[in-house]
Amino acid sequence: MPQQTKSQAQLKHFHGNGRMPNVIATNSSRPWNMNSSSGDDEAPKDPRTGGEDFTQQFTENDFEATPPAQRVQFILGEDVDDGSHVSHPLFSEMGMLVKEGDEIEWKETARWIKFEEDVEEGGNRWSKPHVATLSLHSLFELRGLLANGSVMLDMEANNLEVVADLVCDQMVSSGTLPAGVKDKVKDALLRRHRHQHEYAKKTRLPIIRSLADMRNQSSSKKDMVKSPSSQSMARQTSGTELAEQQHKGNTHFMRKIPPGAEASNILVGEVDFLERQLSCFIRLSQAAVMGDLTEVPVPTRFIFILLGPPGSQSNFHEIGRAMATLMSDEIFHEVAYRARKRDHLLAGVDEFLDAVTVLPPGEWDPTIRIEPPAAIPSQEVRKRPPELPKEEIDEEEEEQRLREESGLSRSGRLFGGLINDFKRKIPWYLSDYKDALSMQCVASWIFLYFACLSPIITFGGLLSEATGKNMAAMESLVSGFVCGMGYGFFSGQPLTILGSTGPVLVFESIVYEFSMAQGWDYMTFRFWIGMWVAVICVVLVAIDASALVCYITRFTEENFATLIAVIFVYKAIENVVVIGKTFPVNQGIYDCICTPPLQSNASVLEFAKYKWDSCESYNGTLVGHDCGTPPTENVFLMSVVLCTGTFILSTILKEFKNALFFPSIVRQYISDFSVLIAIFAMTFFDYSLGVPTQKLEVPHELKPTLNTRGWLIPPFTEKNPWWSPIIAVFPAMLGTILIFMDQQITAVIVNRKENKLKKGCGYHLDLFVLSGLIAICSMMGLPWFVAATVLSINHVNSLKLESECSAPGEKPQFLGVREQRVTHIMIFLTIGGSVLLTPLLGNIPMPVLFGVFLYMGVASLKGLQFFDRILIMFMPAKYQPDYMFLRQVPIKRVHLFTIIQLACLIILWLIKSFPQTSILFPLMLVVMIGIRKSLDFVFTRRELKILDDIMPEMTKRAAADDLHQLDAEVGFCQKYLPFFGGRGKREPKGSLDAGLDGAANPNAGAQIKCNISNANEKEFEAQSSLLKK
Repeated sequence: MPQQTKSQAQLKHFHGNGRMPNVIATNSSRPWNMNSSSGDDEAPKDPRTGGEDFTQQFTENDFEATPPAQRVQFILGEDVDDGSHVSHPLFSEMGMLVKEGDEIEWKETARWIKFEEDVEEGGNRWSKPHVATLSLHSLFELRGLLANGSVMLDMEANNLEVVADLVCDQMVSSGTLPAGVKDKVKDALLRRHRHQHEYAKKTRLPIIRSLADMRNQSSSKKDMVKSPSSQSMARQTSGTELAEQQHKGNTHFMRKIPPGAEASNILVGEVDFLERQLSCFIRLSQAAVMGDLTEVPVPTRFIFILLGPPGSQSNFHEIGRAMATLMSDEIFHEVAYRARKRDHLLAGVDEFLDAVTVLPPGEWDPTIRIEPPAAIPSQEVRKRPPELPKEEIDEEEEEQRLREESGLSRSGRLFGGLINDFKRKIPWYLSDYKDALSMQCVASWIFLYFACLSPIITFGGLLSEATGKNMAAMESLVSGFVCGMGYGFFSGQPLTILGSTGPVLVFESIVYEFSMAQGWDYMTFRFWIGMWVAVICVVLVAIDASALVCYITRFTEENFATLIAVIFVYKAIENVVVIGKTFPVNQGIYDCICTPPLQSNASVLEFAKYKWDSCESYNGTLVGHDCGTPPTENVFLMSVVLCTGTFILSTILKEFKNALFFPSIVRQYISDFSVLIAIFAMTFFDYSLGVPTQKLEVPHELKPTLNTRGWLIPPFTEKNPWWSPIIAVFPAMLGTILIFMDQQITAVIVNRKENKLKKGCGYHLDLFVLSGLIAICSMMGLPWFVAATVLSINHVNSLKLESECSAPGEKPQFLGVREQRVTHIMIFLTIGGSVLLTPLLGNIPMPVLFGVFLYMGVASLKGLQFFDRILIMFMPAKYQPDYMFLRQVPIKRVHLFTIIQLACLIILWLIKSFPQTSILFPLMLVVMIGIRKSLDFVFTRRELKILDDIMPEMTKRAAADDLHQLDAEVGFCQKYLPFFGGRGKREPKGSLDAGLDGAANPNAGAQIKCNISNANEKEFEAQSSLLKK
């Protein structure tokens, strides 16, 4: 065949070249492969027949001259006649024929589930799982063996003795095996099999074993019995009943094997009675357990045998590795199950050779082991033939469909969005409680409890100063309990954590100052403002105003999230610095000395050595002006140690799940409880040293801070005029904008698609519940709580789910978030009960909580593309990470987008920093949306789609516009920004055909004109690239 001729020529070429290039046995998509089909079991479609089943119209002979990939797709597209050819997960094991003392036996040297594991040269341990690297020579040698050696498909055998008899008989009948050595070959095949775990069990050296090994051996000690090799006989056959009864296999490793798996055994070795090599590929018609042939008790389906004369052991080892790697390949292993003849196996090998990646021998070290990748690309594209190009999907219609699914499109009826949110969330309500049955939720609850408690108390102190103690720490705790419980039970997205925000504090101070200036009762006037805010929010829910959230793109939400995260970091550091100013390191002279008792004969010098806290224990007397307070020169330094220690310990322990120590379940628990462990560790450290650091102050009694007010605010009072409730609508409008923007931007960040949430959004329901909570807080005189960005991000991060690794070397994959309500409810339930926990909470140093703030701020920056792009600006090109947006957008355009976003962040910071302008902060977020919309004139639609999200169009575009919307005309702003990637003037989209026709003309570049027809012109990337050529 032509394919064989070509392969033989390649093989000859490689034989004459000494050192062989190596092949990474991971598969890469070829450029001509198209997207795979839906992944069902129907036969592949031939593009030439309009999508009909071409297996019914063409025979296999019509495809003999086709590329290997198409032949494999033809094989996989055929219907399976019966269940015997249905593929199963495969466990591959390679054994080599070795001499142990006077005995010859098969020794396990490597195994595969997804990645290769080798027995180390020392012989007493397995290597780390790694990507198999093969020599190209061994692959061609293997192909030659499959082409010229024995291939026995659907063999009827149920033990290794029958297999050995049938193989020897077939080789003798075909003339490849001399009849005189038949018994010797059979004897070699039936030698006992020794597996690595049996060697480990045999070792009784007094060594220190790891916890994992001790656990593994203790868990399988009862199940592991002596191998048949322990029987004192010259030859123990693997297929006997005695062997099947005694060989239990490595039962601990069985938990790594996928359910329903079968085994493929590769047996290679050299013997002195053969003059040339023998090979046989066997597929059993029904999988069967072959005694001690396999390390684990799974039935064997495939056996590959390679025996040859002495001197070729290393070559045989590489060929065996190549065979096992092929069997672990997703495509070839399906071909092996479905193959009906030898040519099908050869097509599978050829397709594998087409898909591998070759590394030049002089540019890497073949002895290194490549770590398994974090994510393995799907191999479906190799299974299915190219399909006819589907009709282009209208992007605007697709985006509209996604907005409708998430509730961000107008329903056209009153409260339509709220009704849709109810319908979307009710089916999940019961599961919101069942899904919380996990220790991860307990860790998240305790972590977020401390993370929420400290800001609430701190905010209460600031609120006390801003409102004349009308609202303080006690009111903040009660508000947290009321809002948190109500939001946890009834909200649409309970992953969002409510908290106090800076703009709300500024708003409260402005209302208080206005009330004092007018001589009004502040709480009553605030009551009516809160009622109006609740009414306006209900109106917004009725008209589906939350649909406007679709205009909040990544540009705006990451600006807001970065700002809040930076504020957390800044405030944590600032609070520690304030401690340094309050308790300076250099305090001067501390006027306090310990003196002996009056009737004592001891001198003053003898008692002067005793410190302030130990003087009384020796019956001494403190004398001096500063004896009323302990010395505080170490308070600041201790605060720095506590804050930094909490941050570092939390960060290290959070990543401990990826560490190399302890079993996986221990690492996971340490990671989940990382912040809690850091809080308790640093609190104990502070307690043991006795330095008088600042402690958390929690109210002791459940009563309002001011004795002159109760828990219900009167709606009318003599101090306020009758028309004050009416004019309260004006400050209520500003408060509504503030609350709406804070709430919805945080909700967008929580509901972003990267979090893979499955239970849907609830923007309208969240705003409706929040309006009711604001009304309740206004009646009770409590602070208003809205969605807190950093707390919500950390809540989501603490509940992220990853796949449980089964195969050795397989990396955990992010699956989504544990969506439930219980953590939110428990967080604020314990906050409400914090008054009862005052004796315990009073021992927690404030610097420890500042360290938690620092950790939350830094953790929130992780994963923000905006923050990644800021870091990239300071990196040389060769050290920049391989982000997808750097592959698709020129680096100058990326920097331009980042600089614009950074300028907006600085403006937001300046507005927030000054009390006179901080009330405008919510309005500036609306301005950010306008700035983002103006970027349509600077960047192409394709660039914005990669760096940001596409904003909805106000009107439907024409079909001709949609055709070129990703690579359309240059924006007029771009002509004035040549430094950031502008290339002068370009043709508009109407001149596409003319530009293409002139591409062959060397002077075509001089003929490019500029015709600004619309204010929304785009860069014509495709045309400019053609003209450059």
